[in-house]
Amino acid sequence: MINNITTTDMRPRMSVAKATPSVTSLSMPAILGFKTPVLNQKANIRVKKIKRADNIIVPGEIDEDYVDTVEEEIKSSSPPSGHNLFISQQIISSPAIKRKTKYLKNCYIIDYIQSPKPHCGLGSTAIKQLAEKAMFDSRADGRIVTFSAPIMRESSPALFFYKLGFRFTDPKCNEVMEECLKNNMPDIPAQIGMMYLPKTQLHKLLRYGELF
Repeated sequence: MINNITTTDMRPRMSVAKATPSVTSLSMPAILGFKTPVLNQKANIRVKKIKRADNIIVPGEIDEDYVDTVEEEIKSSSPPSGHNLFISQQIISSPAIKRKTKYLKNCYIIDYIQSPKPHCGLGSTAIKQLAEKAMFDSRADGRIVTFSAPIMRESSPALFFYKLGFRFTDPKCNEVMEECLKNNMPDIPAQIGMMYLPKTQLHKLLRYGELF
């Protein structure tokens, strides 16, 4: 007698779960008050290079490494007709007048700067990048100048440059700026004149990014 025994697989079978769309899944709402920063925004800055051969005279007080001081003789003009011979001989025999003239060395000059968004650091970043470029330029040797010439009081760039370390060649203008910052005056007088970035202020700007 032959018994027909059916072979049964006794191994446990694992059921595979199929992925089905979740009914409870919802889209996350936008976070209120969060703005994605615009990384492509930059301040518009226009810079050109000044050469020593341009013979730009610097008035006022400025660091010696910014200028080439040349002693020049001022020639006296010829005496007008009608002068007697004695006066003419005195003018000819008198020693020539000498004066020291300060000529600006090779440097960068900031002609124009405007930020697309005020009070957000874009202008300061542009000045810092220019300072790095000027420092590694062997001819400019870190020298940067600009002219504070506001069209109106509200557009005066003097306070912006002064906070970054620039100083006027006119000491009186620097005194006014210091007094305004000390008293926290909201309206800074529109100072007009040449400004430059001293070497000590240049290193502070590159080290800390912004002095104030």
